[in-house]
Amino acid sequence: MQRIKKAGIIFWEDKIKAKIDLFFANDFFRNKIVLWLASGSLIINITEWIILKIFVRPVDFPIIMHYNVYFGVDLLGNWKQVFVLPLVGVILFIINFILAIHFYNLKERIASYLLLIAVLMLQLSLLVASVSVIIINY
Repeated sequence: MQRIKKAGIIFWEDKIKAKIDLFFANDFFRNKIVLWLASGSLIINITEWIILKIFVRPVDFPIIMHYNVYFGVDLLGNWKQVFVLPLVGVILFIINFILAIHFYNLKERIASYLLLIAVLMLQLSLLVASVSVIIINY
């Protein structure tokens, strides 16, 4: 009985591995433009997480979340709220990446590239916002 259960588990593992391999065999994942844009976005987002983890320390008082030249400090928050910026970046990356795959499979490659460029620019903007929050507070 144990042998049959193990064989069934191995069969399912092989089946899942085959589906994953088939998914990544798509032309989308072999396109150099896609790989550069997607990896650039991920590297920037990971850098943002690391920078925030290094510089933002747990404190008991509110920190400055947004500063405006005209009005000064206009948003205070808990130190944990700083990590919402890279989280938004991850969520929007996933959404744009899925849409880019969809459009690429519909042979709309330019739309796919535009989505990936947009998420790269978004990641850069979020990195600037994160660095700004660090500079304002520390």
